[in-house]
Amino acid sequence: MLTYSKVWSWLACAATIVAGQTPNIDDNCPGYLASNVVTTGSTLTADLRLAGPACNVFGTDLTDLKLLVEYQTDTRLHVQISDVKHQIYQVPISVVNRPASTTQSTAATAALEFVVINKPFSFAVKRKGTNEVLFDTSGTALIFESQYLRLRTSLPTNPNLYGLGEDTDPFRRNTTDYIRTLWSRDSYLIPPGTNLYGNHPVYFEHRETTKETHGVFLLNSNGMDIKINNTPETGQYLEYNIIGGILDFYFLTGPSPVAVAQQYSQVVGLPVMMPYWSLGYHHCRYGMRDVYEVADVVFNYSAANIPLETMWTDIDYMDRRKVFTLDPERFPLSKVRELVDHLHNNNQQYIVMVDPAVAYQNYSAFNNGVSAGAFLKNNDGSIFQGVVWPGITAFPDWFAPVTQEYWNNEFSTFFSRENGIDIDGLWIDMNEPSNFCPYPCRDPAGFAVANNNPPTPPPVRASNPQSLPGWPADFQPSGTGRKIRRQIANGDMKGLPGRDLINPPYLIHNAAGSISNHTVSTDVIHSNGLSEYDAHNLYGTMMSSSSRDAMINRRPGLRPLVITRSTFAGAGTKVGKWLGDNTASWDHYRISISGAISFAALYQVPMVGADACGFAGNTTETLCARWATLGAFMPFYRNHASIDVIPHEFYRWPVVAAAARNAIKARYQLLDYIYTAFHQQSVDGTPLLNPMFFLYPQDVNTFGISLQYFYGSSLLISPVTNENVTDVTIYLPNDQFYDFFTYTPVRGKGTTVTLTGIDYTQIPVHIKGGSILPIRVSGANTTTALRMLDFNLIVAPGLDGKASGSLYLDDGISIIQPATSEIQFAYDGSTLSMTGTFDFNAGSVRITNAILLGATGSEKSHGTYNATTQTLTYKVDASLSKGFEMKLK
Repeated sequence: MLTYSKVWSWLACAATIVAGQTPNIDDNCPGYLASNVVTTGSTLTADLRLAGPACNVFGTDLTDLKLLVEYQTDTRLHVQISDVKHQIYQVPISVVNRPASTTQSTAATAALEFVVINKPFSFAVKRKGTNEVLFDTSGTALIFESQYLRLRTSLPTNPNLYGLGEDTDPFRRNTTDYIRTLWSRDSYLIPPGTNLYGNHPVYFEHRETTKETHGVFLLNSNGMDIKINNTPETGQYLEYNIIGGILDFYFLTGPSPVAVAQQYSQVVGLPVMMPYWSLGYHHCRYGMRDVYEVADVVFNYSAANIPLETMWTDIDYMDRRKVFTLDPERFPLSKVRELVDHLHNNNQQYIVMVDPAVAYQNYSAFNNGVSAGAFLKNNDGSIFQGVVWPGITAFPDWFAPVTQEYWNNEFSTFFSRENGIDIDGLWIDMNEPSNFCPYPCRDPAGFAVANNNPPTPPPVRASNPQSLPGWPADFQPSGTGRKIRRQIANGDMKGLPGRDLINPPYLIHNAAGSISNHTVSTDVIHSNGLSEYDAHNLYGTMMSSSSRDAMINRRPGLRPLVITRSTFAGAGTKVGKWLGDNTASWDHYRISISGAISFAALYQVPMVGADACGFAGNTTETLCARWATLGAFMPFYRNHASIDVIPHEFYRWPVVAAAARNAIKARYQLLDYIYTAFHQQSVDGTPLLNPMFFLYPQDVNTFGISLQYFYGSSLLISPVTNENVTDVTIYLPNDQFYDFFTYTPVRGKGTTVTLTGIDYTQIPVHIKGGSILPIRVSGANTTTALRMLDFNLIVAPGLDGKASGSLYLDDGISIIQPATSEIQFAYDGSTLSMTGTFDFNAGSVRITNAILLGATGSEKSHGTYNATTQTLTYKVDASLSKGFEMKLK
């Protein structure tokens, strides 16, 4: 999080991209020779030896390497190329767990085939059924050096590639002169064409010829450029250029895109289930001057009849921006506790931000960290110093064995339920980690003073100028009242000695310039011997994991909501993600769709969303109204604004308020539907957000669509995406659909359709034929109240006249559920049935009605026919404690 007044010098630096100059190395580097190839039914191993004089183009060529191939399952192939002695850094298993090493497949039964060429060494991966080549390295020599790895695979011309984020580039990747750089950085305004906060080195490729999808995941956390290009000399290719680590690939066979997503979740881990309340509407604004203003916002949402589930506070609550402190004048503990009590008494939640950087000052959080030995240190043993919001700061070393206990204690004390701030969730920012002071930052104190860190707080208000009926007297004006697998190796995997950890010979396209610029210096060594050079991209995910554990430590047994900024592969096993410091622009409104479906569908981080209405810059009434409706169909739904911009709470404009009421009502009616989809993703990786080609992989027209998506597997979201218009041209596949709001049947014909007259309070949503949606009978002000409402079943027959759906019920908060219900609905064209398990006690909540869509009125039925909506409504009145069957026709 940065502000306009602080970032111009930053952006000027970031705009100068240092391009790695790649010499003509193809003729100079010899590649490797494979020998001693040994195969078993499920593995292949080989020795790789440098095939000629070393080229040493960006480091020192390794003479000897080891190839390991494992047919781990019938749909997953593991290919690893590493140094023989296992000295080179590998991603620690404590950060990213690995699938079980016991192979469950053989070369004979697996869907993928590994083909090795001994001289010169190369390999290919084929789809066995069709003999289609998915990955082929024979075009160029393998380079494996102390600080540079290069591996290139050929691809079909103009492939459909997705992934390799985080970024704000088009969802389907450009395939000419395109570079994706993976290196975490504080990337204010999330500029396109640059590396952003997190790193996910996985791509999905969907072949146009076969309509099949496969995935390729490279488990490597070092900085890298992934180059995608097509020239007459080289043909189409994708090339990894990496400044360290090993080549550790997982090939996923699919063949459907949803299957690839499921298979990827088996590698990096299944997403963690979030609390039910976290799917409610959230609000935050940076720059709230005191606790009174926070209370005002909560009150005003209620007065405007706009449901607010969770109130957030940015770093404004801190004493001079120091983590684990309260501003004693603007956010005194007694009043903050009253605020939290008021929220909790009204079944609402409270969340605050915690940054990793701890102020280098004489106060408890810093002193405790020093005593514990929890901070990163320089080579001379002194604490590494950077500059963030409070001025000079220290950074926790998440690899240090003492750090988790230190973090737990700070959380238990500061966020104590008895005498602290009893937060319900956590917001993590600046965890790339961000460091305002440019490398080499020789004078952090001077830089902090010159740049006003910490900034001057706003004037103190003695009392709240606004009367808040129903609130305590303190808020009134004056005078009123998974099992871990062992990582097998005979070396320490700490990294080769003698490397240049600050200025590697190959310069990745880091938008901040030097890899140490505006972050922790990459020559800092963690307590376990790993360098920040190797582990930099893991910092955010490690903080996320430690913070989730600290939240559970203070509230044992309860699911916490933790939202982070920086992520790495597997982050979804612990936390959710917001898409960073966007702007109040239509471009960022549009790109938020690609960002969300990338994280949910490709990267297995389903709790994701953008700052609705835009964080930086002044929004407009119409943009905010459209974003209020779009955000309601994202898993994480939060309105957030920066300091020094016009506030954009949803109640500030009549049109926006109306849009928010409509959107939140629809969202809440559908909350159990998306909660069920969330549960399913936590069980088997099935995405809760889907690009259109995920559900229509045979339809070439869907491959490049990024402005429409499926919310769950049954709702097609097609937002208006241009300014000052009330129409949108959408694509409807050859299938049956129904308007979600009117129930009107819409027959898709595999063509575009222009929808007109879309008011700023509306968003086009269509039910996919073949679906049964369990929806609450109405909206509610809180998710607690929502859980007390009955359900209706929306039965939307497909082209075959049938439909199905599901509903998952639990208590919404427990990590280990005492009882759950997993219910399936089916409609065979005449009979509606409910089956499954019914162990969760839903109390008096029942299924009230079944509404059959697409009815003609000529059916022999006991339902009530509505000719306008073409629906038949049936009284069901069924308990959620057992199944039922009933005839609809």
